[in-house]
Amino acid sequence: MREIAISDIHGCNQSFEALLDQIAFSTSDVLYLLGDYVDRGPDSKGVIDRIWALQDDGYQVECLKGNHEELVLRAASGNFTYLEKWLKTDGKDTKNSFGVETCAEIPKKYLDWMEALPYFLEVESYLLVHAGLDFRLDDPLSDTSEMCWLRQWQPAIRYEWLQERIIIHGHTPIERDIIENQFVNLQAAQHLDIDAGCVYADPRHWRSEGLGNLCAFDMTNQRLFFQEYVE
Repeated sequence: MREIAISDIHGCNQSFEALLDQIAFSTSDVLYLLGDYVDRGPDSKGVIDRIWALQDDGYQVECLKGNHEELVLRAASGNFTYLEKWLKTDGKDTKNSFGVETCAEIPKKYLDWMEALPYFLEVESYLLVHAGLDFRLDDPLSDTSEMCWLRQWQPAIRYEWLQERIIIHGHTPIERDIIENQFVNLQAAQHLDIDAGCVYADPRHWRSEGLGNLCAFDMTNQRLFFQEYVE
């Protein structure tokens, strides 16, 4: 059995499928998805449908909540200060994939699923979270409010609290070579960002050299996989 983590699929369903093929994902493995299934890419609905189909077929897939699931939920509830801006950028792709005019029209089963997603998982020697942990708190796991949103939290890590655990996260897109450098130093630094910015290969979005990959981290065998954007 392998335990594998992927983050920030962002509607890139074909790239997700290609990465699953590359890692030879099987029913004996456990796949942990670290959030941001929706927005920006062309097929948010298809990503969620694929996750559900895998689970229905006996594959072990566990999912966390990302900030973009929170954004869709806010848009659906009407509790969104920057709704118009989001709808012109990230949100329109999610609406289009569901064929709706407003996020409130997204079928309830999808919204309920997003709402129920947990914010973090502890798996053996790993802590899995979408964005990061707030080490300003006595117990960084006690408040989930920032787990989807934090950036640049790593310098504040309290290793006496973290002990031997390693934090695996996404949220902040970074170039492949930076991910590989983090991996080399994984045992010392005890954190790894696996958001390789797959969706940013889409010409509709800003682009950066080195982004445009979907990354998988085989936690069991300590191995990275990269799949180029193929939408």
